[in-house]
Parts: sequence; structure tokens; C-alpha cells
Amino acid sequence: MGWDDLIGQADAIATMRAAAAGDGLTHSWLITGPPGSGRSTLAYAFAAALLARPGTEDATESQVTARTHPDLGVLSTERVLISIDEVRALVASSQFSPSVGRYRVMVIEDADRMTERTSNVLLKALEEPPPRTVWILCAPSEADLIPTIRSRVRSVRLRVPSVDDVAQLISRRDDVSLPEATRAAREAQSHIGMAHRLATNEQARTRRARTLQLALGIRSVSGAVIAAAELIEVAGDDAKAITEERDAQERESALRSLGIEAGGTIPPALRAQLKSLEEDQKRRATRSLRDGLDRILVDLLSLYRDILLLQLGVEVEPVNLAIYSELAAAATLATPARTLATLDAIAEARIRIEGNVAPALALEAVLVSAVRSPQNSVAPERNHL
Repeated sequence: MGWDDLIGQADAIATMRAAAAGDGLTHSWLITGPPGSGRSTLAYAFAAALLARPGTEDATESQVTARTHPDLGVLSTERVLISIDEVRALVASSQFSPSVGRYRVMVIEDADRMTERTSNVLLKALEEPPPRTVWILCAPSEADLIPTIRSRVRSVRLRVPSVDDVAQLISRRDDVSLPEATRAAREAQSHIGMAHRLATNEQARTRRARTLQLALGIRSVSGAVIAAAELIEVAGDDAKAITEERDAQERESALRSLGIEAGGTIPPALRAQLKSLEEDQKRRATRSLRDGLDRILVDLLSLYRDILLLQLGVEVEPVNLAIYSELAAAATLATPARTLATLDAIAEARIRIEGNVAPALALEAVLVSAVRSPQNSVAPERNHL
């Protein structure tokens, strides 16, 4: 995972390559950009460039990719929030001098998941860092961090890569045909990670297709409630598929490190360690479910965006080109104003779920707004914008 895995980010790459070579290097950086734009990839490519000494570039990149480099500190969470204790531990380790690299590099992925109190712990480290320590934070936008941190970092903004660029990357890296990669990139709306998953995982494609079918088939309030329940189940299956295999691997690794064979009895003195792992996995499952629900809502946004553009007669390639005929039929079942209302409901649901509103209630509100009846069909607009 190096510079070659970044697409459509020439300006950001040039800035950070120059900094790694000593031109404009500062002690703290903030990489921002939309989900899937490559924030973490850029952070670790920059870290590898900072850590490498002449002749060690390949070995350093391998260690950074594996997160095993002795001068690399990483804070990455799949839970809802980064805890204050995690930040305190990372700040403490940032005080050590580099052991083999040119710098000590500290990376915080999803820095937007820090509360204000946790952010203030990090702030102290950014105000007075050791001379050869470099901090790299990643977040969707600068506004996701407190102003005092924003004032102490140099920001690098990433853009949304084009569908063609993402498709070329997926096709090359994942050995997928270019047409399949292009469809995945389009439906993922240029989110590289999601495009990879859609291109390589048939179950992910099936779940996405089912989401759109459910939404297009809603004809009554009762149907909306039933569809919401099924979408919760779809999100749960998706989250389970992502976390289940990893949970099993983590448990097996933990048992092996404790000297316990698979299926063996766990001594009472070691049960607390496994219980801690299980609690972390439960928290990750909570976050994964929430992320799964958000993926569903993003897919619904793409669906109703396509329908609205057809209603307005805008000649833009739909995200969901593979179901064009269904989009055209759905465009006749409501006015653009009603479609806009559904888009607003989806946006509101994303905010509510992030604020811990019951997912079922949030989804029901969205799908009730999406009820369409053939009896109320309307002709789409013919003017082109």
C-alpha cells in the first residue's frame, strides 16, 4: 500500500513526497477527504517515506504495511469512539526517540471519532512534540476536529477519484475484468474500499441489489415497515460477514499467544484477557452494524438521486445504470418534489442513526416517504438542465 495505490491525488502526493524529502515538513499533518478517497493509504505511504533510510525503502514499506515498524505508532479503531486511554498511550509512546528510522511517526485514523476531552489530550502532544516526531491525522473534513487542533496541523485535502480511475485500480490490483470493475466503481460512487468489495464479493453485490429492490417495491406504509425490518437484517448480515471471520482469527491468535490449543480449557487466570477481547469485538460489531446501515442509506441516496435526474431530464449517467429500466419506471410514480423529500428523509436518517436513534425507526421514516403508487404516476420532465 504505497503511492501507487493512490489515484486522482497528484497534488497531495507531490506535497507529501516533497515534505518527506525535507521540503516543507512540519511536525503535524491532517489528511482529509471523503470516505474511500485514500486517506489512510496516503498516511501510510507518507509514513513509509519518512521512516525509510537510503537502501531500506522496500523493507520499510513492508513493515509499515504490516504495522510492525518499531518507529511507527498507529491508533485505529472500529468502535464508535476512540477512547481517551488509547490516545494517552499513543501520546506517551510518541515521546521516544526513533530507533531505526529517521523519524518517529504517529498515525491516527478516523481522528474525527475523538471526543473534545480526548482531543485535548492529543492537543498537548501537538503543541510540544519531540523534534523528530511527526503526527499524521486522518478525518473526513477539517470541521470534524476541534479548532485548536486544526490550527496546529498542516492540512492536505483529497478529492473524489473518477469512476474510471477507480475501475483501473480495481481491475489491476484485484484481477477483475474492466467492465466488472467499472460497474463496481460506479455503484460504489468511487469509494475505493467499497468498489473492491463489490467487485470481489458476490454476497455484497447481492445485498446491495436487494436493498434497491426493496425500496423500489414499496407501495404502502405497511410495506415500508416490512421493508425496513428486512433492511435491518441485510445490514446485520453485511456487518456479520465483515466481522465474523476477523473475530475468529483474533480469538485463535489470542489463544495461541496464551499457549492454549483450539478447544482447550481456558485457565481462570486467563479468562479476563479473553473477556476483554470479546468486549472489544462486541464494540466493533456495533460500529460495523452502524456502518452497514449507513452503506444502505448511501445506496438509497444514489437510487433516488438517479430517479430525480431522470425526472428532471438531466442527461447524466446513473450510478445504478444496471437497473436503468427500473429507474425509468420509478421516475413516473412521483413528482421531483416527492423524490427530493425522500432524499431529505435519507439525509436526516443518517444523522439520526449517528445520534443513536433506533435504526428501525429511522429506516421506517425513510421508507414511508418512499411509498409510491402506480395510480399516482406522473410524466417525467422533458427539459434538460
